[in-house]
Amino acid sequence: MALTSWGVLGLFVMTYLGMAAGGIPGLRVDRSWIAGCATVLLLFCGLQSPGEAAAHLDAGALLLLLALMLISAQFDFSGVYAWLNAQLSHYGQRPALLLGGVVLLGGLLSALLVNDIVAFALTPLLCHSLLARGLDPRPFLLALALSCNAGSSASLIGNPQNILIGQAGGLDFWSFTFIAGPPALAALAITYGVIWLQWRRRWGVPQALPAEETPVERRFDGAHGCGAHSYLKPLLATLVLLGLFSTQIPRELSALLIAALLMISRRVDSRDYVHKVDLNLLLLFAGLFVVTGAALGLPEVAALAATLREYGLVPEGVMGLATASLLASNLIGNVPFVVLLLGLLPDAPQPLLVGLALMSTLAGNLLLIGSVVNLIVAESARRQGVALSFVDFARSGFPVTLLSMGAAGLWLGLGGWLPW
Repeated sequence: MALTSWGVLGLFVMTYLGMAAGGIPGLRVDRSWIAGCATVLLLFCGLQSPGEAAAHLDAGALLLLLALMLISAQFDFSGVYAWLNAQLSHYGQRPALLLGGVVLLGGLLSALLVNDIVAFALTPLLCHSLLARGLDPRPFLLALALSCNAGSSASLIGNPQNILIGQAGGLDFWSFTFIAGPPALAALAITYGVIWLQWRRRWGVPQALPAEETPVERRFDGAHGCGAHSYLKPLLATLVLLGLFSTQIPRELSALLIAALLMISRRVDSRDYVHKVDLNLLLLFAGLFVVTGAALGLPEVAALAATLREYGLVPEGVMGLATASLLASNLIGNVPFVVLLLGLLPDAPQPLLVGLALMSTLAGNLLLIGSVVNLIVAESARRQGVALSFVDFARSGFPVTLLSMGAAGLWLGLGGWLPW
């Protein structure tokens, strides 16, 4: 193997070890920095030319993700999230109904928008309103995180890995939802059932904050203004976007058009929208595209991948896909796992891609570190004074994940979409 090949392969291995570690011990760097730094080293050392690196990027996936982040920001600026949270808070005296509302809200919004932003927007609102009504936020935050992951699995725009899979495989939006929707609904029902069983006798906290002190209502009447004319704008835009997804227009162009139109405002500065963009996530995507593409482009790695496929060691059935997703999504993360598997299976059939989207997303509910959404909810809750521990999450995440993935596997296998 040539020295250049060794250099590319070494950076590839180090990058994915960094994905597993989540960063570099002792340094304040994360997975996105690792992927970006590996790309810089590939270019600086002459292991990839700028043209070769650019060829590995999936511009459609990156643009679609960017556009959906901007559209999701409009829901926040218009007060939709705060208004929906205010409606849920009316059921504060009936925690079981409130729990169901959180599951449905998190699941539905995450099927239409990027789940990371949904979780980021709703977590502080839920914390304030629940504490103000004497309720322990933890079961409801668990429901939010788990339902955001579960609901997002039903849609090609629900989460970053589904966006990537849809763009890479040219999947039809509604055909995907037809297959993935029922298992996603089952996962939402499982989420509700598990959390209700575990928390049904301990909804309350020792001391509640006065309702008038919670900033929920202040947020709802915030600087950007909230009213029917405000929150109907993003809802109508989303309906138009779904309609455009039914046409032959590339999804990224449709989403960019809607995002650009939504940014026209007399109240919100366009730079405020840009501040809502998760550049870290875009950097992670771009870096992984380049590093993985460079490694899989090596003749030696291509030959190894062909051998793995020949002997059936690349997961292509229900059991193999579920096992690989469960392990890899909780070791290196579901986005790095999907990027890697797509590279190993460049001509994967559409049913396999649907299965990959479902399994890799549902597997992220196993542990607190299993998906970005889980970490967003935990960190945002911590800033509100609510501790959502690793044990709290695992206690609900294990049964929800195993039951959800089991239901998805049965659906895909019995429906004839994937072999066992």
